[in-house]
Amino acid sequence: MLTLKELLKPRSTPLYLFENFRTAAEAHPASMIHLDALQPAFPELGLHVTYADAAVAVARCGDQVIARGIEPGDHVVIYKSALFDSYLLAVAVSYAGAVPVMISPHLDAGTVTVMAARLKRPWLIHDAETVKKAADISSVEESRKLDARDIRDVVVERSTGSGQKPGVLDIAYMTHTSGTTGIPKLIAHSPTSMGWRVTWQRRVLSFVDSKGLVAFHISPVHSRFNIGVSSLMSYGHSFLNIGDPQEDNVEAVLRKYRPIALESHPNHLVRWTSILDRDPSVFASVKYLHSTFDAVNKGTMLKYLSASSHRIPVYLQVYGQSECGPMVLRAHTRTTLRFSDARWMGIGMPKLTRVRVVDGTGNPLPRGEQGAIEMFSRGRAVTYYGEEERFAQNLRDGWWNSGDQGELGRARQLALHDRQVDLIDDVRSTLAIEDALLDKLSFLNEVVVVRTPDGDPQPVVSVATGHEMDWDAWWTCVADLPRLEAPVVLPFDRFPRTATMKIQRNRLEQLLRTETTHVG
Repeated sequence: MLTLKELLKPRSTPLYLFENFRTAAEAHPASMIHLDALQPAFPELGLHVTYADAAVAVARCGDQVIARGIEPGDHVVIYKSALFDSYLLAVAVSYAGAVPVMISPHLDAGTVTVMAARLKRPWLIHDAETVKKAADISSVEESRKLDARDIRDVVVERSTGSGQKPGVLDIAYMTHTSGTTGIPKLIAHSPTSMGWRVTWQRRVLSFVDSKGLVAFHISPVHSRFNIGVSSLMSYGHSFLNIGDPQEDNVEAVLRKYRPIALESHPNHLVRWTSILDRDPSVFASVKYLHSTFDAVNKGTMLKYLSASSHRIPVYLQVYGQSECGPMVLRAHTRTTLRFSDARWMGIGMPKLTRVRVVDGTGNPLPRGEQGAIEMFSRGRAVTYYGEEERFAQNLRDGWWNSGDQGELGRARQLALHDRQVDLIDDVRSTLAIEDALLDKLSFLNEVVVVRTPDGDPQPVVSVATGHEMDWDAWWTCVADLPRLEAPVVLPFDRFPRTATMKIQRNRLEQLLRTETTHVG
C-alpha cells in the first residue's frame, strides 16, 4: 500500500511495457493470470499461467519478432481477435524496441487502411479472425504482414536480448479513439505519459487487497487495458481476463473464480444486469466495482452493490478519455447512492488531474453554469500520430478540450451532461434522461436519445431478455421529462457500437433514417 508521503507527493516512473512485465514477474513470479479461452498467439500458456512463465513466453516471442525483421522504432499494427494475447504481442513488440499500434478487429479494412497510411512503413500482425480483412489493407506492404502463427513458428537459436528502448518522451505505444464520429485517430503515448497514468491507477489499487483476484473485461486495444494490466502486475495481483462478454460465459467464470474486484465498460455492466436479475449471487464475492471512462446509471450501480456479500462494497466510477487517461473519480456505496445523482462524476486526483468548465472563448465558468469540459492531466498523450495539428487544436494553455459538456458544483465536483456534438435544443442533458429511464424501467437494458432529422429528441430503446415493452410504464415515466418522440425499439445487438461498447450515435441516427423499425 502507498504511504501517506507517496500519496501527497506522487512520483512517476516511465512505463516500458516489457520492462514492467519482466520486473513484475521477478517480484511476483507465482502470481497467476487466468484466461477464459486459449490464446491464438500463445497457445502454450493454456488457461492458467504464472507471471514468471508468461514473461518467458513473451521474451521468446520478442526474439521471434526480431528474427522476422522488426527493428527498434518500427510501427507494428496489432490487428487481431480481441483477446489477452493482443496485449502479450504488444509487450513482445516493446521487447524488440518497436512501437505497438493497437487497432480494433471491429474496424473494417478500409478504415484500417486509412489509419495505417499515417504510420511510417508499418508492419501488421493479424490472426485467423482478421486475415481476410488484413489482405485488403493496401497501406501495409504484403511482406510486412505477419500471421501470429507464423511468428510463433520462428526458430530462434539464441536470444539477442531486447532492443533499444525509446526515450522517455518518445512515442512508445499507440491506441486509437473510438471512432464514433468518423475515422479513428491514432493516440500516441510516451513512457512518461503512461507512467503518470500508472501512478494514478496505483493510488486506487493501494486500497485493494492484493490477495484477492481481480477480474476484468476491457477491450485490449483501449489505452485503459495496458495501464490496468501494468498497474495490477506491479502490485502482484492475480487476475482473470474475461475475453468473452456473453452472459453465460461471464456467469460461469465469476462462479468459478469468485473475484474480489471487477471492471468493465459501462455498457457491458448494464447488459450483465440480466445475470443479476436471474441470480445476484453470481456477483456476491465482488467488493470493488469499477467502470471505465464513462458514466453508469445509478440503478445499475446499486444492483451490483446490493448483490455483494461484503459489508461495504464500493463502486468506483471513473470519468476520463484515452487522450488524458482517468481524470475524475467518485466512490459510491449502497448508502451514498440512495441520496446522490450519478451524473455527478466526482473530482480530479490531487496533483495528477484537474477539470474545469469554460465558455466558448475559454473563460472558466462559475459553479452551476453549463459549458465545455476541459482537462489537465500529467498523463496526457503526446499527439494524434499523423494528425498533429488536429491534436493541437484541442489544446488551450495545456488544457485539453474533452468534447463533453457539463458543469462544476460544490468542491469542484464535475457533472457530465452530454457530448458537445450530441447536444439537443431545449434538453439540458440527454445522458440524465437516459439514466432516469434506465433507473425506473427495469425491463429496458439500453436507452439512447438521439436526434430526428428535425432535431427533436428521439429515444431508442432495447428490451431486456425475458421482458416485454411495457408501454403504460413508459408513458407514465416520460410524463415528467422533456418532450420526447415515441420510442424506437431495437434489439440490443442492433445498436452500432465501438470496440468499447459505446453507442455510435451518429450511425444510430443514420440507421433510423434508412430502415423501417418498430415504433410504439
